[in-house]
Amino acid sequence: MTKAAPTFYLLHGDDDLRIEEEAERLRREFSDSPNANLNTAVFDGAQAEVGDILGAALAFPFLADIRLVMVKGLLAHLTRKGAGATGKKALEDLAEQLPQLPAWARLLLIERQKLDERNKVVRLARSDEHGLEKLYVVPKDTTTWILQRAQNTYAAQIEPRAAAALASVTQADLRAADNELFKLILYVDGARPISEADVALLTPYVAETSMFAMVDAIAEGRTQTAMASIRRLLEQQEDPFSIFGMIVRQFRLLLLAKEHLVSGGYPKELAGVLGIHPYPAEKVARQSRSFTLARLETIYRAVQDYDLRIKTGRIDPLLALELLVAGLSA
Repeated sequence: MTKAAPTFYLLHGDDDLRIEEEAERLRREFSDSPNANLNTAVFDGAQAEVGDILGAALAFPFLADIRLVMVKGLLAHLTRKGAGATGKKALEDLAEQLPQLPAWARLLLIERQKLDERNKVVRLARSDEHGLEKLYVVPKDTTTWILQRAQNTYAAQIEPRAAAALASVTQADLRAADNELFKLILYVDGARPISEADVALLTPYVAETSMFAMVDAIAEGRTQTAMASIRRLLEQQEDPFSIFGMIVRQFRLLLLAKEHLVSGGYPKELAGVLGIHPYPAEKVARQSRSFTLARLETIYRAVQDYDLRIKTGRIDPLLALELLVAGLSA
């Protein structure tokens, strides 16, 4: 016996991109039925009443077999802080009526956050024969997500280090990762896999690569190269205050990494210790080997001194950058 199609769906989680794609897939699937536009209703859950939403789902479809009702943010609104007894009552009414929806109803509840497992509608969508729950959370390993996205969605290739570099830039924002990935795919146009150099050229990762290049140059005493990296950041419309903040952060990470490693810590633990993506953590670990702990402590004190002088107006930020780089590279 064929199982009947669900009459209510719950899509929730922090993976906004996949939630939107699944909602759009379901909308297209249901729009294959006749007169789909006349039988589709969309509600803002923060504004609509539960009774109006249920009324739309219960209404008999016009010259069609399905009535689609899409609701965004209803459950988060009903369970928000301050919703009180009104929200609780509305949630109970919704949970009571969902299993009773007619066979023609397709009520799609869309929530852009992970709902509490104790939520009545969550439990109902998981257990009721007429319900379907899908939870979408941002994966911890976004590098693998980018590799799979390139291959499975766009039939394109991206080198693993390039995917790691892109993941370090976009972090948990999969929508940003997808936008940057699509831009990179258009750039290489199928001629070859996307490389780390492509990521450096076309994404905000250029600031990070310039910063690592500057630190390498400082470690090796190459003043001109270090200043060239600073100028590259300025050309990317980074202001001197922002660049100096990046330098302070970079040497703080290097100092913390060095302290971790000389005390017997493992390099693979650095991402968690520093609170950064594994890809830049790997680079920080490599760069820290070019400095002694004592030298990093001296550099960090100098960086903090310049930072204080900038913030108190005793020195121009651009001049401070030049003096700092020249002094550290000497």
